Amino acid sequence: MTPTNTDSYPFVDIDLARRLEKTEAMGNVKFIEARVKAFPESGATWRRIGGTFAMFDAVGSPLTQTFGLGMFQPVTEPDLDELESFFKERGADVFHEVSPLADQSALELLNERRYRPIELTSVMFRPITTDLRLHAKRNPEISVRLINKDEEDLWAQTAADGWDEYPELREFLLDLGKVNAQSESLSFIAELKGKAIAAGALTLNDDVALLAGASTIPQFRRNGAQLALLEDRLRYGAGQGCTTAMIAARPGSASQRNAERHGFRIAYTRIKWELRRGASTSMI
Repeated sequence: MTPTNTDSYPFVDIDLARRLEKTEAMGNVKFIEARVKAFPESGATWRRIGGTFAMFDAVGSPLTQTFGLGMFQPVTEPDLDELESFFKERGADVFHEVSPLADQSALELLNERRYRPIELTSVMFRPITTDLRLHAKRNPEISVRLINKDEEDLWAQTAADGWDEYPELREFLLDLGKVNAQSESLSFIAELKGKAIAAGALTLNDDVALLAGASTIPQFRRNGAQLALLEDRLRYGAGQGCTTAMIAARPGSASQRNAERHGFRIAYTRIKWELRRGASTSMI
């Protein structure tokens, strides 16, 4: 059942933040490793530098950035030098997603080096159990399942069609079929009378389940596909030993509101910082 008291929710502290940030980082690491298997010529790679996960997928890819800056140890100038070189050597701008629970050294050095904040993300969480039921009525005609080995392209096409309002992501999403064939990520589809109408992904790391990539083909929205995908992924994660689920969403978005309706709370708001290629990092 959905928790009805605050005792079920862990405190938002550095321990929880580290678990959440590491889970998202490891989800991206697994994707990068799968990208290398699917596209050996891509140049995709990752590295852990000073406790920070640095990932390069491609120039302009939403995965080309870092996670965990200042979360696992203080940030030093040599750390940032090495992180910046990692991206600049590959022709990419430098992006860091930074939790407000990060060590103060992260903010101090980012400001000194003239990074600019460009994006906010609500990191949300909730406890999960195997008998979880969301407080909403499900459409009995919607079924959810893990894809089969030969359905990676079906999942990718469904996901891409569900994000058609963001055409800049279409090529990236269509590539996911080949990448997912090599990855450890869990890909789910929701079907209406046997037709795939929605897609979603799940990443498990230690005791945290990360839900991501959920989309519904526009003409099939408002049929309850997202509710079914959410509930079944939460229950699956709990069945694999996870005790906490997380979602990342734009502040105030429909995704955030939907997550809050189903028991998710905002743990903190993360800031993405950018340093453009060629920008000076020297102090005034």
